[in-house]
Amino acid sequence: MQEEFRDFRNFLWRVWSFLALPDPTPVQYDIAEWMQHGPRRQITEAFRGVGKSWIAAAFVCWNLYLNPQLKFLIVSASKDRADAFSIFVKRLILEMPELRFLMPRDDQRTSNIAFDVGPASNDQSPSVKSVGITGQITGSRADIIIPDDVESLNNSATTEQRRKLGERIKEFDAVLKPGGRVIYLGTPQTEHSIYLELETERNYEARIWPAKVPFKADLIKYGSRLAPCILAQMETRTPGTSTDPLRFSDLDLAERAGSYGRAGFALQFMLDTSLSDADRYVLKLKDLTFMNLNPDMAPGKVIWAASPERIAKDIHNVGLRGDAIYRPMEVLGPWGEYTGAVMFIDPSGKGKDETAYAVVKTRNGQLYLTASGGFQDGYSESTLLSLSEIARDQKVNEICIEENFGNGMFSALMKAVLMRVYPCTVTDVHSKGQKELRVVDTLEPILKSHRLIVDEAVIRGDTGGVDEDGAFKVSLEKSLFWQLTRITKDRGSLKHDDRVEALAGAVAYWVEAMGRDVDHALEAVNEEAKRLALEEFMTQVVLGGDYGDMNDPLSGYEIGSFTQFGGSK
Repeated sequence: MQEEFRDFRNFLWRVWSFLALPDPTPVQYDIAEWMQHGPRRQITEAFRGVGKSWIAAAFVCWNLYLNPQLKFLIVSASKDRADAFSIFVKRLILEMPELRFLMPRDDQRTSNIAFDVGPASNDQSPSVKSVGITGQITGSRADIIIPDDVESLNNSATTEQRRKLGERIKEFDAVLKPGGRVIYLGTPQTEHSIYLELETERNYEARIWPAKVPFKADLIKYGSRLAPCILAQMETRTPGTSTDPLRFSDLDLAERAGSYGRAGFALQFMLDTSLSDADRYVLKLKDLTFMNLNPDMAPGKVIWAASPERIAKDIHNVGLRGDAIYRPMEVLGPWGEYTGAVMFIDPSGKGKDETAYAVVKTRNGQLYLTASGGFQDGYSESTLLSLSEIARDQKVNEICIEENFGNGMFSALMKAVLMRVYPCTVTDVHSKGQKELRVVDTLEPILKSHRLIVDEAVIRGDTGGVDEDGAFKVSLEKSLFWQLTRITKDRGSLKHDDRVEALAGAVAYWVEAMGRDVDHALEAVNEEAKRLALEEFMTQVVLGGDYGDMNDPLSGYEIGSFTQFGGSK
């Protein structure tokens, strides 16, 4: 054994040298020291791309180099990712000269996902084993468990998913040997990351390495979790510059911030999960009403109420913590046809953005979202045809198209297809000002007044459901309700905002109609219904009956007044 390798940082340098990588950066050395000397239950939160998994793989090799009898369990959100970790460890053992004495013997387990090291004594548990978080964790025993990114966007987006994930990671305690360690490696995926629960409820200690030097005002967000080397940089470096310039330059981080969106960059690179940000997310699912809508008719009024018994527990809630999905408290009649239906289309080119649409109908001052979605292939013939068929099926009166894209080119293409499928009015709309401000300012008053009712089919189709592991089948970043609950007034707050922008455009079309008070509108409808009923009654009684002697009071009528028994003149 080489004495200098008793310090993991020296071993890390040797691994990097063997892999022909540049020397580890100061941040990587700091992470290595934390892994070696940190508490038994720890969380390593560092920005994407810093090399957490590679450092941890070297850490596994270093521990086996010091003590080949140790057992490791590697857990990731997906089995493929966990397997890639163990394969990397095995290759280092097979190829690195200092580690070849750990090569499995012929009579030992040699699988890439569960293998022994040569000096290890016979044991039911392999030296290194990898498994997905939804796989078989119980039955193994480990001295050190390394959960590597067990939290992903698709398995932690809802409260129920986070609860299930929390139950899965509780199994680590059944697997861990006495005196063992659990070393989480992760990047928060939501504002209510499972790592927060580990700190507050399960006695884990976290250390955070953000990608940029924080401002002193940000200390309240990070608290004591900020790594000492980052604290030192705050005294000597300019806030907002890269904490690891050898890996990411300031320009590189600026480009990534633009790609991820402000909120995504705050989570993935700044590790900022501060719940104070919840006040910035003003659009909430609990201000909407969800029900099965009739495609042609709507009730006189839909009554919203934040009542626990009205929570729709059978619909996946992608809102932030404390948000909820409510069904109506009451639906009042009479029912009648929608007084208008508009489709708003936010076009895009053939790239990562979608050509998004939303169909919003109105009656009695309330709005009804009956369709929403997006197409990936820009302005292709199939997209134009699908949009035209949706407009026909939804019986829209007018199609509004955001003309900022292509200077009206999309409208011209759309009109040509509509002539064959469903001729209707097409209007170009030119939006001005900052997009995020426009979206929030349009939707917030409508949601706060509970005037937007959503067809349950829209939200069910929006996320595509979940697979057998409880993960969403579609990218949540392109979900309307994910975008709705995460957009802020900050420029570039979302990576994708096409669907929520389409909804805001459709709602803006009806903003003028919102000037009508719903109760007054309902009262007017009821009065009109009474008037029509009275006219019909008078037609049947006065014009079709046998009145007897009109001068006889006992007949029930008096000439000139038509006073009926029990009635008033």
